[in-house]
Amino acid sequence: MELITNVHQGWRYLMDELSDPRTRDWPLMSSPFPTIGISLCYAYFVKVLGPKLMENRKPFELRKVLIVYNFLQVLFSTWLFYEACISGWLAGYSLRCQPVDYSRSPMALRMASGCWWYYFSKFTEFFDTIFFVMRKRYDQVSTLHVIHHGIMPASVWWGVKFTPGGHSSFFGLLNTFVHIIMYTYYMLAAMGPKVQKYLWWKKYLTVFQMVQFILVMGHAFQLLIWNECNYPIAFAYFIGAHAVMFYFLFSNFYKQAYTVRKQAKKEKAEQMALTNGNLESVPNKNIANGHATTHSNGKPDFYQTIDKTMEDSYSTTRHRAYVGFGSN
Repeated sequence: MELITNVHQGWRYLMDELSDPRTRDWPLMSSPFPTIGISLCYAYFVKVLGPKLMENRKPFELRKVLIVYNFLQVLFSTWLFYEACISGWLAGYSLRCQPVDYSRSPMALRMASGCWWYYFSKFTEFFDTIFFVMRKRYDQVSTLHVIHHGIMPASVWWGVKFTPGGHSSFFGLLNTFVHIIMYTYYMLAAMGPKVQKYLWWKKYLTVFQMVQFILVMGHAFQLLIWNECNYPIAFAYFIGAHAVMFYFLFSNFYKQAYTVRKQAKKEKAEQMALTNGNLESVPNKNIANGHATTHSNGKPDFYQTIDKTMEDSYSTTRHRAYVGFGSN
């Protein structure tokens, strides 16, 4: 009983005395458990309950919904990025070491409010996965996708509770900028093949995400060498560790999506070509006088168009380019 009492008292001291009093009474800020509960419900829904509910239903198309949703996410991310700039990062914040302003000045409260809304944005990103489930694209609900979305609300909660602003808000600044580009891409991809054919840069979104995590790592871990502004060092470890974890998750995804699959596709194409006599060492039966043969329906032979596949559907594009951080 004494141990339980001490743990409870320590917890109350942490929540009531060490946290930022300005955000203490804000929605969902009294305790991390509501946020953790919502995130666990999200994971259960997209992995278990959602697929079960959709089992005997036809997939929803949701094209217009996806366009509107991604457009609103672009607007939301743009506003969050603007707030981070105006209330701090273009208003005197230092990249080297920036303390948290715990005062109730207009600028300090504006930064704290922006941090809360950034935290809230992590819940709106749950709809990315919910839409996959409604469209029965269960292959897109990958481990990376669920971990990335599921862990972020609980992670950001601690920042809003204890350090809403200062050095750690650099991550939110980068993440919202990445999301502006990311959700713009998803909105365009949802518009169909006529637009998708211009989205040749999809794989670079993942590269962009990895660059983001590298910058966050460097920015956070520099406090381990010099911390002249006395910023809480625990948050440097916390944010830096998240950046490392997500960097390796996204790096592994990039290799699987764009290196391993590309090699496998190339080998499969060569094997198909060999089977049908299309290698240089074997006369090409599908080419006559230097031109690809066509069937009576006017369409070129399948093996002559093997490397000219149509653009990916929105969901496939969303998965291959996936990121959030969001954010991240």
